[in-house]
Amino acid sequence: MKIVVLGGDGFCGWPASLHLSDLGHDVLLVDNLSRRRIDEELGASSLTPIATPQERVAAWREVAGREIRFVELDVAQDYDDLRDLLLTERPDAVVHFAEQRAAPYSMKSPAHKRYTVDNNVNATHNLLAAVVETGLDIHVVHLGTMGVYGYGTAGMKIPEGYLDVTVTPEDEGAAPVEQQILYPTNPGSVYHLTKVLDQNLFAYYAKNDRLRITDLHQGIIWGTHTDQTARDERLINRFDYDGDYGTVLNRFLMQAAVGYPLTVHGTGGQTRAFIHIRDMVRCVQLALENPPAVGDRVMIINQMTQTHRVRDLAELVARISDATVELVPNPRHEAAENELHVRNDTFLDLGLEPTLLEEGLLVEVEDVARRYADRADLDKIPCTSVWTQEQRPGVPPSRSAATAATAATAV
Repeated sequence: MKIVVLGGDGFCGWPASLHLSDLGHDVLLVDNLSRRRIDEELGASSLTPIATPQERVAAWREVAGREIRFVELDVAQDYDDLRDLLLTERPDAVVHFAEQRAAPYSMKSPAHKRYTVDNNVNATHNLLAAVVETGLDIHVVHLGTMGVYGYGTAGMKIPEGYLDVTVTPEDEGAAPVEQQILYPTNPGSVYHLTKVLDQNLFAYYAKNDRLRITDLHQGIIWGTHTDQTARDERLINRFDYDGDYGTVLNRFLMQAAVGYPLTVHGTGGQTRAFIHIRDMVRCVQLALENPPAVGDRVMIINQMTQTHRVRDLAELVARISDATVELVPNPRHEAAENELHVRNDTFLDLGLEPTLLEEGLLVEVEDVARRYADRADLDKIPCTSVWTQEQRPGVPPSRSAATAATAATAV
């Protein structure tokens, strides 16, 4: 299969690209390197030293004997180049990771909110429009988020995208009408909102233009290594630990490794869906191998394996690493406590054997963090992005955050 991976230099895109190449697929990695420029903006680079894209693909050729090609292209801005690339490559599938992925970053300032919407929504719509214009039969696989659903269960397990409803007609005596609708969305940040907008774009293009689309509603990633990234240090994946991009469990493990208190926001009563990075790449593979037919509605799959309460994770990490736990104010606008029950039947039925939370894997991540602890900037650990900002009447908001976002908005 010929596969174009948009955003293939990123935290999920790079290990997914390696995994697909290792299976024998012809992989073309496309990225505008904006995530690396955001590192410069934030002054917080990956804990692990990541090589340049050119060094990465050269190392993969040397280690695995397989070729991954790299093209620098801004999917959100360079529509003509994207369309021409599809026409030249004629891929069987496009895996779409090319979106700004951090909820805290999307809430830093008006500039960051605008950048996240402009980048994410334009990238998605440019891809869909280009597939239609080229007339190619391309399966689009998109990395979405469980966050489109919000974090409540309405007394039921969250289904995989669609909800069965019964509509009672106003005409007296008319029979009830059974329908399936998209599960109501409840995004918790501008980032999550862009994934909701993606979902609606997908529904339209699947209906109107008969595109084949799979939307993966993913939980929070934890873990560092896949079988491929562990083969050579030049192939190592990102390890984000800062308050904007670090995912919660990886952040706890990094904090434990450097002797920093585990920072739990609010009560820690937030329940979230999780998936190990090894399972993420396997799920992308399964999605590519099981595409919807032309004319089918969007295939929505919940890409998660377990749910955990944040404070329980902190207590587990503290127990195995002798770390301390510190409750800090929650910068997010969210419920202090929530339950979360999710259906994930599709990938289980397709043969996914979940990597469940266990102490050995937690220690593996902590060992990686300890190995590169000298690269950590402890000042970057606290989350400084806030969801609500009080403003005095008649006083314009500070321009400092917007100015800080210049590098990001320019990409």
